[in-house]
Amino acid sequence: MSPERRVSREAPRRVAVTSPRTAAARRPRYPATREIDEQTRLGEVYMRSLLRTQFRLALFVCTVLACVVGGFPLLFVLIPEMRSAHLLGVPLPWAVLAGLIYPAFIVGAWFYVRHAERNERHFAELVERR
Repeated sequence: MSPERRVSREAPRRVAVTSPRTAAARRPRYPATREIDEQTRLGEVYMRSLLRTQFRLALFVCTVLACVVGGFPLLFVLIPEMRSAHLLGVPLPWAVLAGLIYPAFIVGAWFYVRHAERNERHFAELVERR
């Protein structure tokens, strides 16, 4: 057999083909903040989820405060002895409803702000991670 024939029977040699451009142009990322700014359907979903989370938090805080504020008059009706009790010379129902209820509002507001900011941080992380 001739040497020419032997070469043709061997497996063809592999050659790596490379492009002169090593960094091919990639499609730019479409950030989620742009989705929100342009009010696309995805941006609407993001905003709706944030609003729904904030609404649930507000509803929870308002419900707890309503139960506390509404619970005191109910407590005074159910336990008549508390109506006749005095705190620093002031009838207990007046003292509780006129002065001691405000710390509950302050605690509720502090709780709401703390958790609302946490929700916004989580939302910002979600949007930037996308």
